[in-house]
Amino acid sequence: MDRHLPKLIATSVVRGSQKGESHGGVYTLDFERRSAEQRIDWNTGDIDFAGRGADRGLRGIAFDGEDIYIAASDELFRYNLDFEIQDSWKNRYLKHCHEICRIDRHLYLTSTGHDSLLVFDLDKKDYVWGFHLLQQQGEWEGFTFDPLGDYGPGQINEQHINMVHVEQTGIYFSGLHTRALLHLSHDDKVSPVCNLPQGTHNARPYGDGVIFNDTARDCVRLVTRAGQQQAFEIKHYDPGDLMYAGVDDSKVARQAFGRGLCVVGERLLAGGSSPSTITLYDMLSGQVVGSVNLSMDIRNAIHGLEVWPFD
Repeated sequence: MDRHLPKLIATSVVRGSQKGESHGGVYTLDFERRSAEQRIDWNTGDIDFAGRGADRGLRGIAFDGEDIYIAASDELFRYNLDFEIQDSWKNRYLKHCHEICRIDRHLYLTSTGHDSLLVFDLDKKDYVWGFHLLQQQGEWEGFTFDPLGDYGPGQINEQHINMVHVEQTGIYFSGLHTRALLHLSHDDKVSPVCNLPQGTHNARPYGDGVIFNDTARDCVRLVTRAGQQQAFEIKHYDPGDLMYAGVDDSKVARQAFGRGLCVVGERLLAGGSSPSTITLYDMLSGQVVGSVNLSMDIRNAIHGLEVWPFD
């Protein structure tokens, strides 16, 4: 394909890592050169090591000018272009954050451990709004709360909200167990946009349809309102080439676990998977353009994925 290929930034989580080991990191990738550079090795010692990904690794990514915002499990970090921490903010209602999204002067964060969304004001440098999702008798609803107050939701993780995407038409979000892409209107009404498979990651509107990681089925899907579907199979490796295969009794650490997704221009889609691999898909031709592998450690999974906007 005769076109300039993108630069991307990705975060990773290492499932099952122990104290003293890396729990993930931040990488920049140049698809033109098929090269990658690790910018951060996340090995902080104050991590909850109880099960699965838990507090490990770095997650969602967003940009504001030359500031890079990256979420950890319970803290939002601001980095400069040299990947030096400039500031960070915690909140009592931020737990097991997955993805983040910026629109105008606000960052939206998923608080998976509270079945909630939070908003961080980039000018006030503080959390200013929260929304807790509920499902009552099969109907979606919820309530707003002050993230600086004492009357927000408890630690509830029924829907496992892992994705938020914000446009002028409202807030779109989904989780492992919502089985739907949900829309939160400006008057705080929740309504389903479309059905999704169980275990979905990174669902968001795209054109007249939706794109998402169909994680349980090891593929990336594009589905239109007319019912047309395009599916890209996630890259598999020879089992003999994998490191640490079989170390996770829960079978969560497995290859081809699809997570991390971003649109690249009008035609390309970048998707993440484990062991940490980023693959470019051409939505027009239906072909795989190429992939870059960061590690053959089966525990090492891509989490956040965005276009790198700097030279």
